[in-house]
Amino acid sequence: MDYRLLASLLLIVCTWIVPPFASAATLIEPEALVGPADGQVSGFVQDSATSETIVGATVLVKGTSKGTYTNKAGFFSISGLQPGAYTLQVSFLGYERGEVPITIEPTGGTSVRIRLRQASIMQEQVTVQAERENEKRQISVSRVNIPMQQVNQMRIGGEADIFRAIQMLPGVLTSSQISSGLFIRGGSPDQNLIQLDGMTVYNPTHLFGFISAFNTDAVKDVELLKGGFPAEYGGRLSAVLNVTQKDGNRDRIEGLVGVGLISSRASLQGPLGNGSWFLGARRTYLDLLLGLIPEDPENPFPSFNFYDVNMKITQNLGDNDKLSVTGFVTNDILGLEQPGLLFSLGVGNQAGSLNWTHIFGNDLFMQTTASASRYSNGFDGNNGGFSFEIQNSIIDYTLKSGLEWYVSDNITLKTGYEGTIYNFTYDQKSASENDNTGGTAQRRLDLWDNIHAGYVQANVLFADRFSLQTGLRANYWSNSQEFLIDPRIALRYQLSDDVALKASWGIFHQYLRLASSPDFSFFDTWLPTDGTVAPGRATHYILAMETQPFEGYSFNVDLYYKKLNNINELQNNQTPASRVSDIFFIGDGESYGVELFLQKKVGRLSGWVGYALGWVFATFDSVNRGATFRPKYDRRHDFKVTALYTLSDHWEIGASFMFQSGQSYTGATSQLGARMPGWEGNIVMVNPSQRWGLRLPNSHQLNLNINYNTQVWDLPFRIFLDVYNVYSRRDIWFRFYDTTGPLPEVTDVRLLPILPTISVELKF
Repeated sequence: MDYRLLASLLLIVCTWIVPPFASAATLIEPEALVGPADGQVSGFVQDSATSETIVGATVLVKGTSKGTYTNKAGFFSISGLQPGAYTLQVSFLGYERGEVPITIEPTGGTSVRIRLRQASIMQEQVTVQAERENEKRQISVSRVNIPMQQVNQMRIGGEADIFRAIQMLPGVLTSSQISSGLFIRGGSPDQNLIQLDGMTVYNPTHLFGFISAFNTDAVKDVELLKGGFPAEYGGRLSAVLNVTQKDGNRDRIEGLVGVGLISSRASLQGPLGNGSWFLGARRTYLDLLLGLIPEDPENPFPSFNFYDVNMKITQNLGDNDKLSVTGFVTNDILGLEQPGLLFSLGVGNQAGSLNWTHIFGNDLFMQTTASASRYSNGFDGNNGGFSFEIQNSIIDYTLKSGLEWYVSDNITLKTGYEGTIYNFTYDQKSASENDNTGGTAQRRLDLWDNIHAGYVQANVLFADRFSLQTGLRANYWSNSQEFLIDPRIALRYQLSDDVALKASWGIFHQYLRLASSPDFSFFDTWLPTDGTVAPGRATHYILAMETQPFEGYSFNVDLYYKKLNNINELQNNQTPASRVSDIFFIGDGESYGVELFLQKKVGRLSGWVGYALGWVFATFDSVNRGATFRPKYDRRHDFKVTALYTLSDHWEIGASFMFQSGQSYTGATSQLGARMPGWEGNIVMVNPSQRWGLRLPNSHQLNLNINYNTQVWDLPFRIFLDVYNVYSRRDIWFRFYDTTGPLPEVTDVRLLPILPTISVELKF
C-alpha cells in the first residue's frame, strides 16, 4: 500500500474524534491529498563543532509564516513551498542564528544539513525573535524544557543533576530533600514514564535517592511533560520524562574529567567511520576513603559505592538512514558487617537499545527502536543466626516503531506500534542456624507477560491562530486480558502575538505497580496488574495560558484537575502474598491546582520563578475506615526560585531557594502497655491516628554555587564551589514514636545540615 494512502486513512480516523465544530473539510483541502505535492525542504540541524544533531531547533522560512522545530533526531520538514529561492533562518538557545539559502525546484523538494555555531551570552538574544514567530505551532501542554547549559551550572555536592533541576519546577514534589522520586501533580513516582533514548528506566536514582542515575555529561536534551501528554506515550498515569543522550563528536576526539566530593567522572567521544562514539562513566569513592580510616569493630562504617556507564555508537548508512546502539549500566551496593549483624544490598539497571531512523522522503520520517532493560535488586544477610535473601527483578524486551508524516505545512500525522514482553521474578529464602532440622523457607515467583499498544495522532494548524492535536491509543494486556482505548486531545488558540491559550483532555491507563516506601526508594519491587485488580486509570483536564510579557521572558499559568482510579497504597504489615490484591490497598484519588512559571533562558541572567498551589486526596475502603485523606506527598504551597548569573567570561554565580508546606505524617491517639509472662519489662505500643492526618513544619532551603572558568595547559578548566543548605536548616525527614522508654517519645529524624563542596572539571 502507498504510504500516502495509508496516512490519508489514518487522518480520516483522527478527524473522526475531532469536536463537532471542526469538520473534515475544515481540516484539509481535498486537493492537498490527491493533487501534486507542494515543494518541500527537509534535513537536519547540527552543531558545527561536533556535528551533534540539535533537538528542538527553530527553522523558519524567511519572509513567510512557515516554520517548524527539529524532532528528537534533529530532523525537520517544511512543505507548501512554491518553486523558487528562499532563505532558512535557524536558531537554538546557545547558538548563533544561521541563514541558509535554498532553492525549491519545480520537480519537488530539497534536503539540507544545517550547522550552527555556538554563541556567546549576548549573541543568544537573537534566538528569541525566531522562537516567538514559531511558538504558535507548539501544541504540547504542560511541557517544560530546561536547557542543559543551566542544568550543568546547578551543582549539589559537586554534581550537576537532572532530577535536582526538575525538582525546582512548580508542581514537582519529592518525599524529602534527599529523594529523587518525582511526585508530579499528585502522582506517585511509578506513574512517571522515564525514557533514555527510547528505552524505559525503572530505577533512575543513586545514593538511594539522593541523586539521579543520569550522568549529565552524556545528555544533550531533557523534556518533561507534566500532564496531558499525547497518544504516542502510554503506560503511565502522570508524566513523561524524555532524556536524549549525546551521539558523540563526529569531527575530533575530545574528553572530560571531573572530580567532586561525592564522585568522579570521565567521558570520551570521537569520530568512528561515518558516525561517532561516546563513552561516559561515573563512580563514587566513598568506600575507598573509608578504607583508609581506622575502623572501630564495635561501630563499623558501612561500605557503599555506586557507578554508572553510558555508551553510544552512531553510524550513518547513507543520506537517509542512521543507526545507533545505546548502552546504560548502573549499580549501587551497600554493606554492613558488625557483631551479630551482616547484610548487603544491591540495586542496578542494565539497558541497551538499537535505534534506526529512516527518511522515506522529504515528508515522511520513521524511527524504530528495539530495547532490553533489566532492573534488579537484592538484599541478603544474617541477623543473630537467622539468614535471609531476597532477589527481585523486572526485565522488559520492547519493540516500537513510529511514522511521522508531514502532510502539509499545516498537518502532521504520527502513528506507531509498541510491544513489550515482561519477566517478573521474586525469590525469597530464609533459614535459621538454630533449626535442628536444617530446613529453609523459600518462596519464588517467575511470571511472564506481554502488552501491546498502537496509536495514531494528528497535529493540525488552522490559519495562524488555532491548532489542534488529537489522537487515540489502544492498549492490550495479555495477563489480565484487558483491551482499553485512551483518547487524547489538545487545543491551542493564539489570542494575540504574545498570548496563547491551551486546553487538554485525555485518558491514561497504567499496567505496572510499584511496591516501595515513600521515604526509602532503595528496594522498589515492580509488579504486574493481574486479574485481581483493575489497571490504574487517570483522566487529565488542563487549561493553560502562555505569554511573553517581556523580551526574553516567558510566563505560563496552568490549571489542572486529575481524576485517579484504581491506584494503590502499600499494605505495610502484609505477610507473604500470592496476588497483587494481597499486597496493595486499591482506591481512588484526585488532584487539582494551579501553577505559575516565569522563565528566562537567555542573557547574562537566566533561571525561573515558580509557584504551585495544589490539593491531593485519596479514598481507600481499607484505609482510615473509608474516609478521604491526603497522601503523604500532598504539599499545599510550593514556591521555588532558581537564578544563574554570568558575571564575566570567568565567573558565574547561582542560587536556588524553595519553600514548601510540610508533608503529611501519621500521628498517634493513644498508647498501650502490656507485660509478657516471665519477662521483666513492658511492651509499649501506640495507636495510630488518621493515616497521614498530621502535617510536619514547613520546609525551606537555600543553595548557592560559584563557578570559575579558566585554562590549565591551554585546556578549559572549571572550578565549582557549591554550598548545600546555606543557613543549615535541618528539615524533618520523618517523625516516629520511640517506644523503648516507659513513655512513647516523639522523635524527629532530620536531614543534612550545611554542606559546602568543591569540584573541578577539565576538558581536553
